[in-house]
Amino acid sequence: MTDAAEGPRAHSAADRDDRAQLPMPAVEGALAVLLVLGVVAGFALSVPQPDETQQLDAYAEDAATILSQEPPRHRGGTRLAEVTRSAETFERERDALDRRVERILPDNVMFRVETPYGRVGHRKPSRVATGAATVTTRHGDLTIRVWYA
Repeated sequence: MTDAAEGPRAHSAADRDDRAQLPMPAVEGALAVLLVLGVVAGFALSVPQPDETQQLDAYAEDAATILSQEPPRHRGGTRLAEVTRSAETFERERDALDRRVERILPDNVMFRVETPYGRVGHRKPSRVATGAATVTTRHGDLTIRVWYA
């Protein structure tokens, strides 16, 4: 009877010894791979890419902000106030404004600056996505339009 009583205990101990177990480094490695793949998938799938118009609007806003904070070359509150003051001041500052906006924007971005007294930059081709920013000055609005070259 002792054998019958010990039999089930001996049998369960033998089962524990015979079962295969995964080595712990293999389990940790598999979990690490899953974690890395999860992070990569999260970045790849959940981060929306800005559309073309949003990026162009950002370029135009940045250029307008920089220009609106620059001091005038001659007189006025800001560079933008100076170029919108009169036709005479616009003509005087036209080339300097063109060069300055060209330096502010990336090389692959074309622009056109529109004031009440004239325009600077390139003629916008039809059927292209554009971004725009308008700054109101004491003498009128100045609009910057940008698009990819």
